[in-house]
Amino acid sequence: MRLHTGRAYGRVTMTGLSVLVGTAQITAQAHRPNIVLLYTDDQAYWAVGANGNPEIHTPNLDRLFLGGARFNNAFVVTPVCSPSRVGLIASRWGFEVGVTDWINPRTEENLGLDPAIVTWPEVLAEAGYVNGLVGKWHLGTQPRFHPHRVGYEHFMGFLSGGTRPMKPELEIDGVVKELSASLPDVLVDDAIRFVERNRDRRFTMSVHFRAPHAPYHPVPSTDSAHYVGKTLTVPDAYPGLDGDEVRRLTREYYGSVSSVDRNVGRLLDALDALDLSSRTIVLFTSDHGYNIGHHGIRHKGNARWIVAGKTGRRPNMYDTSIRIPTAVRWPGVVEPGQVIDRTVSNLDFYPTILAMAGVKLPDGVKIHGRDFTPLLRGDEVGWDDTLFGAYDMHHGFEARMRMIRTPSWKLVRHYGAITPPDELYHLAADPDEHLNLIDVPAHRTRAADLQAQLLAWQTEVQDPLLTATRK
Repeated sequence: MRLHTGRAYGRVTMTGLSVLVGTAQITAQAHRPNIVLLYTDDQAYWAVGANGNPEIHTPNLDRLFLGGARFNNAFVVTPVCSPSRVGLIASRWGFEVGVTDWINPRTEENLGLDPAIVTWPEVLAEAGYVNGLVGKWHLGTQPRFHPHRVGYEHFMGFLSGGTRPMKPELEIDGVVKELSASLPDVLVDDAIRFVERNRDRRFTMSVHFRAPHAPYHPVPSTDSAHYVGKTLTVPDAYPGLDGDEVRRLTREYYGSVSSVDRNVGRLLDALDALDLSSRTIVLFTSDHGYNIGHHGIRHKGNARWIVAGKTGRRPNMYDTSIRIPTAVRWPGVVEPGQVIDRTVSNLDFYPTILAMAGVKLPDGVKIHGRDFTPLLRGDEVGWDDTLFGAYDMHHGFEARMRMIRTPSWKLVRHYGAITPPDELYHLAADPDEHLNLIDVPAHRTRAADLQAQLLAWQTEVQDPLLTATRK
C-alpha cells in the first residue's frame, strides 16, 4: 500500500498518524467488523421500493433497507457529484478544498482532492484495514489525486466523472481497458473477488456505481424488462410538463436502478456464501438526489428545465436534489426494520465509519460530521436536526447558494447577479416545496431568524462567500 510517510496533514504527518492510531487512538476491540459501502450516483430517495415507491423493482435494496436501519432524513450538503464525494470521504465542505462543482476533466485537469487531507480510508489503513474501491472516483484524474494516494490499496474503475454503462473503459491494474459487459456487473465482479481475497483480513470495500447517472441505458434486458409496458406515475403537476417524456425517462432511469439492485443482491449473496455477513457492516447511500419532472426540472442541483416555455438551468437545493436513500445493516447491533427520522448528512459517514471500526479520529484531523452510531444503537442522545448546505455552481450557469433546513422550514439564499429569488418553504405544511413564502409579510420574522442562523454557520466555517459579499 502506498503511504505518504512524512507528508504533512494539517497538524499531523502520516508517520505521526500511524503512531497515534497504533496506540492511544485505537479503541480496544477484539473483533472489528468488515465494512462494505455501496454508493450510487444520482439515485433519489424516491428511487427505492422500501422508501415507498411501488413502481420500482428493487427487491435486493428492499432486503437491505428492511434488514437494517432505514434513514428517512439523510441528505447531502451539496447536490452535485464531486463536492458531495469530498463530503463523504473527507467530511469537509467543498469550498474548503476548492471543489465546489463537479470536476470537468477536460478543463479542470489540475483540480482534485488534495492528498494532504486525511480521509477515513487512510485512518482505517493505518489501523490495519485493507481498503478497496471499485467504480467512480471523480476527485481528480492526475496521479497525485489517485485513490491509492488516500488510503485505498486496491482500485479498479474510472477516475473521471463517467464512462459508458455498457462496454465501459476502466482502469485495471493501472491500465485502462475496454470491457464488453455491463458496468455494474463488472464492478461487482471485482468487488466480489476483492472480498474473496481478503476474507481472512479486516477490509473495507467501497462500490461506487455510476448508475443510475444519465445516460441511463443501455442496461441488460433482465433489468429493463421490469418496466416494459408499464405506465408510470408522473411525479409533479408542473405547468407545461410533458408527461409522456417524463414517463419515458423514468422507465429508463428505473432500469438503471434495477441494474444496481441486481448486483447488490449478488454482493450480499457472496457475503453470505463466504460466511462474512455476520461480521460485515453494509452501508448504502447516494451522492445526491434527483429530479425527473419534479419541480419541472431534470437532474440534481444543476438541473435543467423540462417544461414548455422554459429553457436553461434551474440551480436548486430542493429536497428532491439533496435527500438521499440511506440504510445500514449492522448484524448484532441494528434491529432489522428500524426507521430513523433524525437528520444526518454525507459529512457524518466519516466519523460514523471510524466508530463502527472502533478507531478514533487522530488529533489534528479536521472534519465536520457527527458519529450517528448512537442513532443506530437506539440510544437517547441530543441531536440537532438543523442542516446547512452550500453549492457554488460554475458549469453551464453561475450560481451561489447557501441553505439552512430544519424539520419544519427551509431557507435558500441565492447570491449573484443572475439567480432565482431567495426561497422560503414551510416543510411541515408544504413538504414538496411548491409555495415560496419569501415575500409573504407574515413570514418575514421566520426568514430573518433562519438567516441569522445561516450567517452564524457561515461565520463559523469561514465561508469564503461570506467574505466575498462583505467586500
